[in-house]
Amino acid sequence: MHLAHITERILLTLWVGGLWSVGYLAVPVLFHGLNDRRLAGEVAGQMFSILSLVGLVCGAILLLRAIYVSGKKWHSAWRVWSLAVMLVLVGVGAFVLQPMMQNLKATGLLEGSAEAMLFGQLHGASAIMYLVTSLLGLGLVIAGPGKERSPDFF
Repeated sequence: MHLAHITERILLTLWVGGLWSVGYLAVPVLFHGLNDRRLAGEVAGQMFSILSLVGLVCGAILLLRAIYVSGKKWHSAWRVWSLAVMLVLVGVGAFVLQPMMQNLKATGLLEGSAEAMLFGQLHGASAIMYLVTSLLGLGLVIAGPGKERSPDFF
């Protein structure tokens, strides 16, 4: 197995494994195990922020490799588009939705207020984007590493 395949598997495992373990295991355990939902939300938010950075770094490297491996046909490669969509979703979540939700929380959300409703909508959009990212990542894991164009990329 080439170093490029090994590197790709490690990066994909780190990112997609993190998505599934944090989003569908650790965060639900936090909310179930802690009596303080606010604290659970803060810890979950920190984990999602760190995971976003991991995703942006791993995703950028994986996308560059997918483009390279696809060569001149990169624009029609499903792997390239899956990674590109995943990166856009992570970026929107990290740089648009999360800051908006943090600002709303800083104002002190009152149950039933317009701010609380907006927070709920942003949280819902964020959850859908996270699910789509997780499923696309799962598809990449199932498909395995991209076909090798040249053994000298990594």
